Amino acid sequence: MSKIKLTLEGLSFEAELYDFPQSEALLKELPLKASLSRWGEEYYGGIGDLDIAKGEDARDLMKLGELAYWKPGKAFCIFFGPTPASHSDEPRAASEVLPLGRMTTEDYQSLSALGPQIEVSIEAI
Repeated sequence: MSKIKLTLEGLSFEAELYDFPQSEALLKELPLKASLSRWGEEYYGGIGDLDIAKGEDARDLMKLGELAYWKPGKAFCIFFGPTPASHSDEPRAASEVLPLGRMTTEDYQSLSALGPQIEVSIEAI
């Protein structure tokens, strides 16, 4: 598994990328910087011209700390709790996303303290 580092407003998190084609496509484009918006307990934002093909792994129900690519918005997503689309306390995307990997920390609540707009830096380790 490849590892990446996310830096958000002074907070740093490591993540492991899944062994999926979409994860490899992201890795080839690193380093990246993006502006992310908050939607419930999810951050998402466009990551430029990266256009990952929809894969068979697409789903809307996510796990805490999971990272994904949302094809309609060409957006990178970080899930750390329920969103407006959730049915209970699970993270749920507005529509299917392509899982990329998962943060290796369980300190997801520190993301809750961040504002409605943040900057993220994504780099390979």
